[in-house]
Amino acid sequence: MCSDSIFHLPFSQRGSAGLQSYRRSQRPLQNLVQLSSDFCGVLKSGKIMTVVLGEKALTGARMPRMSSCLSELTRLVLRQRFKALFTLTISFFVFFATVMYWRTGENAVGQLYRLPMLSRDAQFLPCLLRPSTAEPHPSPGDVFFVETSEQTNPGYLFTCSVESAARAHPGTRVVVLMKGLANGNGSLPNHWGFSLLGCFPNVEIRPLDLPELFSGTPLAKWYLQPDHQKEPYYLPVLSDACRIAIMWKFGGIYLDTDFIVLKNLKNLTNTLGLQAQGVLNGAFLSFTPKHEFMELCMQDFVENYSGWIWGHVGPWLLTRVFKKWCSISNIQNNMSCKGVRALSPEGFYPIRWEDWKKLFDTISSSELHRLLHNTYAVHVWNKLSHGTRLEITSQGLMAQLYSQFCPATSMKMKKDSEEQSWPLTLPVGPWLQGGSPA
Repeated sequence: MCSDSIFHLPFSQRGSAGLQSYRRSQRPLQNLVQLSSDFCGVLKSGKIMTVVLGEKALTGARMPRMSSCLSELTRLVLRQRFKALFTLTISFFVFFATVMYWRTGENAVGQLYRLPMLSRDAQFLPCLLRPSTAEPHPSPGDVFFVETSEQTNPGYLFTCSVESAARAHPGTRVVVLMKGLANGNGSLPNHWGFSLLGCFPNVEIRPLDLPELFSGTPLAKWYLQPDHQKEPYYLPVLSDACRIAIMWKFGGIYLDTDFIVLKNLKNLTNTLGLQAQGVLNGAFLSFTPKHEFMELCMQDFVENYSGWIWGHVGPWLLTRVFKKWCSISNIQNNMSCKGVRALSPEGFYPIRWEDWKKLFDTISSSELHRLLHNTYAVHVWNKLSHGTRLEITSQGLMAQLYSQFCPATSMKMKKDSEEQSWPLTLPVGPWLQGGSPA
């Protein structure tokens, strides 16, 4: 039999014999058949020998039992072909199934709202909408903004805050949590603000699920008491509760939506800022997850709660807890104790709330540079400054900040100003008031 066939011939013999035959043959197909027959005959004799093809090979002379050997060789070649075809088919289906699995998995991760395509009045924006992919839950190191009202129509200051943070942190997720989306259908309203923010691949818009956020914290029981919603400062109080819960659960950076971010904030850890001498403000917070300082803030929130005193669970809460944390009676600028740092006012509040009108004063570029030399972000005190007309093309401090640090929003404002033929007015949102002066 020829079951061993030419495929098991020692390589040196197989190569030399086959190459010599091929070079001498003028009829390749006929020669290949004869060559196969000769090899089978050599193997059948049980001897390892050098095969030299002569005239008999060229004239079609046959070795004994050539037909049986060729039949065996043909079946072997066909069997190998069927095996190769079967292997390729299985490999293709495995690859196709794997691709479909991962594509389905990416579409099913989390509830991330798809940002709409740029609306007609936003086509001028100097960026392109890009799809974003994300994990289902916030992760340590994210930048957070929170809106505790039901509004889903972000204004200029809102978009400027998020845009400036996204530009300053291109490799970090900027997560905007909005209560008004909690019962949504998975799509955002067709609003120019969402189209603008869609230009930044690191910006994510998510629903704010308050029961889920407060679960597992001392704030859960407080939130479930319905009488709090009748209090005059409920929305800013709710904002104060959200920020300390986020910092404790997830860590990262929290910012009010009336900030304009100038620099990357990732080098600030377990840090908050003084808004004035001896008074801390929670409009900016940066902490690692499950930090004890934030846990003490939540405990103080519940134990000393009063929703009828402005700032009692906001700036005054942080000030109380920091003094206890450090066992001090006065907080000094840039002081640190037990790993928590209180930055001086120039870090985040270079314009005092009493001087908020300076935000609209004309200022030279050199003066602006000196003013903001040691500043990370500018808090614009929206509770006081809202409703003020802003000449976006002027050399006012606010106009220059918009132009430099949120240019897409600035361009949108300029376009709207030209169409309306009058200065724009900064809008206010109830969600902005939590970090305002005490």
